[in-house]
Amino acid sequence: MLLTMAGIAHTAAVGLVDPRVAIGFGALIAAGELARLTMPGNREVAPISTAASLGYALLLDVGGRPVEHPALQVVAVMAVGMIAGGLPHLAVGRPPRLEAMARRLLAGSLLAFAYRPMAGFLQEIASRDNWWPALGVMAALGTVMLAADMLIAAMSRAGQVRTAFGVAVRDEIRMAAPLGAAVAASGMLLALASHNMDLTALPAFAAPLLVTQIAFRKYAGIRATYLQTVRALSRVTEVGGYVEPGHSRRVSRLSLAIGRELGMSEPQLLELEYAALMHDIGQLSLRDPIPGGATVLADPAQAGRIAELGAEVIRKAGVLHGVAEIVRRQCDPVADSPPLASQIIRATNAYDDLVGGSADRDRAAAAIERLRLGVGREYDPAVVEAMARAIDRLDPAVQL
Repeated sequence: MLLTMAGIAHTAAVGLVDPRVAIGFGALIAAGELARLTMPGNREVAPISTAASLGYALLLDVGGRPVEHPALQVVAVMAVGMIAGGLPHLAVGRPPRLEAMARRLLAGSLLAFAYRPMAGFLQEIASRDNWWPALGVMAALGTVMLAADMLIAAMSRAGQVRTAFGVAVRDEIRMAAPLGAAVAASGMLLALASHNMDLTALPAFAAPLLVTQIAFRKYAGIRATYLQTVRALSRVTEVGGYVEPGHSRRVSRLSLAIGRELGMSEPQLLELEYAALMHDIGQLSLRDPIPGGATVLADPAQAGRIAELGAEVIRKAGVLHGVAEIVRRQCDPVADSPPLASQIIRATNAYDDLVGGSADRDRAAAAIERLRLGVGREYDPAVVEAMARAIDRLDPAVQL
C-alpha cells in the first residue's frame, strides 16, 4: 500500500515520462487484470497483466526512441492498471484477491527498482546493436523475481492451507513455475520487440498470451467439473442410505488435513480427495446395507470386498486409475505397505464411523485412542498421530 501511494504521488508530482507509452502499457495491464483466472489449487493469476508489467519495467526504448521512466512510475502504472482492471469485477461482486494482486505488484516493483537504474547504461550499449548484455540482465533479474514471487506465494499458501513451507515451495515450483517462466519470457520479449515494433508490440504479444490463457481456463474448468462430478457421485451412497449423511465429505476433509500434515504434494492431495469422496462407493453392491455404513465394524473380508468393488467402479471411468488403486487397498493391513493415501482413508473412515457428525471432543479423543490400539496392524502410527494433530487444529464448530 505504501509503495503504491509513493509511486502514484511521485508520478503525480513530476508528471508522466512519455505518457503515450505509459498509457499503452497501463491499458494492457488493465485488460490483463480484467481477464484474470483462477488456476488449480485456488491460485489467481493474470498472465497478460503480469507480462505487461514486466515489459514496462524492462523497457529500454520504443521504436528506437529511448524511454527513461523511473521505477516509481512503473509502480504507479502497474497499480493504476490493476485497479482499473479490477473495478469491473468488483462491480459484479467478484472482488480480486488482494493478496494475489499485491504479490503481482510487489514482484514487478522489485524488478523495476533493480532494473531501471541500469536502463540508461544498457540502452546505450544496445544502441550499438549489442543487445546481449541487456538480455542477460533481463534474464537474470527475471529469474530472481520469479524465485522471489514463488517463495512469497509459498509462505502465503503454507499459512492458508496449513502445510509445511518446504511442501508449499515444491508445489509452487511444480504448479506455478512453468506458467511464471512463460510470462516472464513474454515480458522480456515484449520489452525487446518494442524496439522495432513500437506500441504495436502490445497487441501482437497479448494475442498469443490470451490464447494460452483461454487454454489454461479450459483446463481449470475441466478439473473443477471433475471434482464436482466426484462430489455428486459420493452422495449416492448417502442418498441410498448406505452411509450416514455427510460421511464422505467429513472423511475427505479430514483426509486432506492429514495429508497436508504429512507433507503430501498437491497432485497427491487431489487423488486423496477423489479417493476419500468415493471410498464407500462399493457399498452400492450390497444387498443389505451395513448398519450406519460403518465398515469399521464389518467383517474384514466384507470390507475388503467392498473396497474391490468400489475400485472396479472407479476404474471403469478410464481416467482415475490411481484413485481406484487407493480405494482398492484401503483395507490392506499396514504390513502389506498400502499407499499412504489408502492408509489415511482407512484411518479417517474408521474415525468418522466412530464419531460421525458429533463435535464432542471427548468422543473424538476416545475414537483416537481406539485407533491407537490398532497401530501397527490396522493403522499406520504416523497417520494416527497426524490425525490427532489435525483434529486439534480443526474448528469443532465446523463438523468433520
